[in-house]
Amino acid sequence: VQLQASGGGLVQAGGSLRLSCAASTPTYAMGWFRQAPGKEREFVSAAMYWTGGITYYADSVKGRFTVSRDNAKNTAYLQMNSLKPEDTAVYYCAADGRTYLSGVSYSERRRYSYWGQGTQVTVSS
Repeated sequence: VQLQASGGGLVQAGGSLRLSCAASTPTYAMGWFRQAPGKEREFVSAAMYWTGGITYYADSVKGRFTVSRDNAKNTAYLQMNSLKPEDTAVYYCAADGRTYLSGVSYSERRRYSYWGQGTQVTVSS
C-alpha cells in the first residue's frame, strides 16, 4: 500500500487547512500522526472503513479537527480548524488493512503497517 499525503502549508493561528491522504488500495484503518521538531511522533486522529464512521481523536485536537474518508477514492481527509502554533508539525498519514490487532490501540504507531511521506503544517502566531 502506498500513501500520498498532501495539503500542508503555512497558515496563521485561527486558520484552517485540509490534509488529504490517498491510498493505492482500500485499507481498513487510516490514521493521522504528527511530529514536531524534537518531539516524538504522536497520534492525531483515525477513521475506520467498515464501522459506521467511527473516528478517534487525540484530546489536543478534539473539537477542532475532523477526520473523514471517501472510500470510493481510498482517501482520508483531516480538516483542521482553529489552528494553533502548537499544531505546527510534519503530519503523517498511516494505514493498515487489519480490522483488529490484539492489545494495540488505533492511537499507537505499531497499529499501522503503512506510512506516507509526511506533509509540513506550520501555524504562525
